[in-house]
Amino acid sequence: MPKLGMEPIRRRALISAAIETIHDRGFCDVTVGQIARRAGVSSALAHHYFGSKEHLLVATMRHLLNELGAAIGERLRDAKGPRERVSAVIAGNFAPDQFQPATISAWLAFYVQAQTVADAHRLHRIYARRLKSNLVHGLALLIPRDQAIDAAEGAAALIDGLWIRYALSENRPDPEAAIRVVEDFVESRIRQVRQ
Repeated sequence: MPKLGMEPIRRRALISAAIETIHDRGFCDVTVGQIARRAGVSSALAHHYFGSKEHLLVATMRHLLNELGAAIGERLRDAKGPRERVSAVIAGNFAPDQFQPATISAWLAFYVQAQTVADAHRLHRIYARRLKSNLVHGLALLIPRDQAIDAAEGAAALIDGLWIRYALSENRPDPEAAIRVVEDFVESRIRQVRQ
């Protein structure tokens, strides 16, 4: 007889184990059995909850996207004015609890899966649209909308690129340095348009 209320706890344990195991072994080499062992549950239970490794990755990314949304939302609540709003979006994307080696590895696996797995592709589209929309919202109050869209595209590309760069780097992720790179780009675009 299953224990009532255990499913969310086990699902969360499997998601955490997926993040860590993908970081240790890479997505291609990891099995659901290895993830399940790390989570302290049976492989059969992991398959029951998620069905496949790909579905487990999608569930993991949903979880990480929810955490990312919360990190950005928390910063947006404190933002005063459009420029602070843009900075809140940038800082939220490099939140220290998100911008960690294991989480970065999971994101890299997600980017790869988004090319061929429909659910992952859909999630990535949602993430990309939300990121661009949040950036455009603040930037369009500072510079003309067409310029704001271009600046948002550049900032989003930098954010994604920095995540990928740190995934492939042996250096420890540095949220402050990453934020500085994106902020410098945004500030230079705003100055350029206003001159």
